[in-house]
Amino acid sequence: MRRRAVAAFALLVALAAPAWAVGLPAAYGAIVVQPAGQPERLEFDLGPAIEQAQRQKKSLYVYLGAHDCGFCRRYEAFLARHAAELVPEFASRYVVVDLRSTLSVPARLVHLKAGGRSLPYAEFQAAIGDERTRQLIYPTVWLLDTRLEPLIQMPSGAGTFQTVAEQLEILRLEQ
Repeated sequence: MRRRAVAAFALLVALAAPAWAVGLPAAYGAIVVQPAGQPERLEFDLGPAIEQAQRQKKSLYVYLGAHDCGFCRRYEAFLARHAAELVPEFASRYVVVDLRSTLSVPARLVHLKAGGRSLPYAEFQAAIGDERTRQLIYPTVWLLDTRLEPLIQMPSGAGTFQTVAEQLEILRLEQ
């Protein structure tokens, strides 16, 4: 009984948490990017993350999640449960970027900014050669070099990265 009460309380806290309070687990050391330009558009500036990746000679792991997305919460919980196995791989290869959004924002209002250019979500996907549908899907992950060239074609949405082995394969670019 006590276990259920604690679980129910944790769920209520998670549901009541503001958008900035949820996202990738802290152990991953993500750069959290809150959008500018609200409510007309949500513009995510990747510039500081790109600069950090260049200085550290790492690639970018860019995560686009929504605070009210159940699939995002599942993926984030998976990362939290397996932090001991995954954080070393993330830390050695990537600057992790956590873009925080909400399901109520249509794709046309989501913009990604880098190198002085701000592109709508669909145009950003096209510019980086992302072959997935041009719809806004949560969660979305891009593995990019510092020129925003994709390192691997990524799956997205529900059911991605179901096991530690799959996650490591993707991080190591073994697909």
